[in-house]
Amino acid sequence: MRSIWKGAITFGLVNVPVKVYSATEDHDISLHQVHDTDGGRIKYQRRCEVCGKVIPYEHIDKAYDNGDKTVVLTADDFKALPEERSREIDVVEFVPSDQLDPIMFDRSYYLEPDGKSAKAYVLLRRTLEATDRTAIVHFALRQKTRLGALRVRGDVLVLQSLLWDDEIREAAFPALDERVRISSKELDMSSALVESFASDFTPDEFTDEYQEELRALIEAKLKKGDAVDTEETFGEKEEDEEEGGGEVLDLMEALKRSVERSREAKKPAPPEKKPARKATSSA
Repeated sequence: MRSIWKGAITFGLVNVPVKVYSATEDHDISLHQVHDTDGGRIKYQRRCEVCGKVIPYEHIDKAYDNGDKTVVLTADDFKALPEERSREIDVVEFVPSDQLDPIMFDRSYYLEPDGKSAKAYVLLRRTLEATDRTAIVHFALRQKTRLGALRVRGDVLVLQSLLWDDEIREAAFPALDERVRISSKELDMSSALVESFASDFTPDEFTDEYQEELRALIEAKLKKGDAVDTEETFGEKEEDEEEGGGEVLDLMEALKRSVERSREAKKPAPPEKKPARKATSSA
């Protein structure tokens, strides 16, 4: 694994240097879009609506639109924000672990001790285990201030980003306001049904059947020869488009206008009309 961030857990005068790693990964098969007629790839270009050019990432800023005005925010603007510069996972409080609603959990990250000694790391881990508490923390990651839960998983500290309270929708369904009567017999039968499916949860017993069938379908098509050469899906102008298709279009337009102007300049000027001679009378 490759760390995505370095910082330190801080609470009181205690400082625990850590490296942060993504705890999950996506195994879904990556698919792209193609034209159903000729198999050509469908591309999405970052084209400026003002100049028409394809813009590389290094020249792209972010902006906020309030309807009437747009405020452009540069990379330097984001770096100037104090939270973005912070490399601390700041513990706000320690709460009973059972008070956290799982609906609040977002992304999970593993924390590795960063330094010669792991004593402070192990001390914090054992303290959380002994007190059955979870640390609520503030931290900044990828230009966003986050709320997090710091807990123990095995021998590792896990940081889970939490959704803010106003990001969780309230479930208000009129049907649940109606009084529903459940008999004891219905409840007993339902409980018996649950008991018939009762088991211990073992995650490795479950697999993504859709992805397995999709992979089998792809392999079958490859074996059958039902495929095209990848290079053929890009077309002939792939390199030009990558390097700035908008500029090519602008250049072609400029050349076209230049040729038209050159032709106009080379056209022979219409002959000048000579002034009519005045008639002279003989004496």
